[in-house]
Amino acid sequence: MNFIKTKIKDLLIIEPKIWKDDRGYFYESYNKRNFDEAGITANFLQDNQSMSQKGTLRGLHAQSNPNAQGKLVRVIKGRVIDVAVDIRKESETYGQHVALELNDDNHLMLWVPPGFLHGFVTLEDDTIFTYKVTSLYNRDSEFGVLWNDPELNIDWGIAPEEIILSEKDKVLPLFKNLISPF
Repeated sequence: MNFIKTKIKDLLIIEPKIWKDDRGYFYESYNKRNFDEAGITANFLQDNQSMSQKGTLRGLHAQSNPNAQGKLVRVIKGRVIDVAVDIRKESETYGQHVALELNDDNHLMLWVPPGFLHGFVTLEDDTIFTYKVTSLYNRDSEFGVLWNDPELNIDWGIAPEEIILSEKDKVLPLFKNLISPF
């Protein structure tokens, strides 16, 4: 496994070693020892999986303490643009984001530690997205920011008119109104 630093401290791209042959491929998506050595000493408590049609945007979400979640995210089938926004008030990169394509060909994963908003948009029908989280879901701790906030200026890689949102995500506040708990 290769752990690749991004422009934002603690946000890591994980490139697994893939063994391919005429039967298909094999890779480890998680190995505690390798993650511990890379400084990710997370205790994962829940696995989540979604299947979405092209244009489905889920995010930007986070949970506040004591239910803050670190997330290890990846795509099983299809393609997404995955986005993490730094909302750690003392961070030099507060308000900055990383966006990258995760897909079933590159097998990249992203480690999103607590203190980040997270979201993704699907670029293909029937995309299967999965993530391990370090805290259980808690509705009362959940908060978010509007996906197309002009201050964040995120390129989602898809035309805005193609975006499919939940009712909850349509009414999230702007980033300038966020009072970050981190």
